Amino acid sequence: MLELMGLAIIGSVLFVGFIVLATIFKLALKILLLPLLLLKFLIFGVLFTIVGPILLIVGVVAVVLTGFAALVPLLPFLIVGALVWMLVRNNRRPAVV
Repeated sequence: MLELMGLAIIGSVLFVGFIVLATIFKLALKILLLPLLLLKFLIFGVLFTIVGPILLIVGVVAVVLTGFAALVPLLPFLIVGALVWMLVRNNRRPAVV
């Protein structure tokens, strides 16, 4: 039982050591490649400036078409409501006071 605990402790220490070394290596690599990261942000910013308005227009058109497609099945109810409104509106008489 004691050997198993010692093995678990050694495994944990090795795992933590590996994580620390990997973090240091990752940090050094990020510092080394920082100019490329900044270039990537610059390119994505320019691309988004160009493509962003196009995506906005496409999104607005998609929302309008989807709303219209959802309202088409409700057209019979709109027609019946308009007919009832026209019948009620034409038969109103002024109230006698």
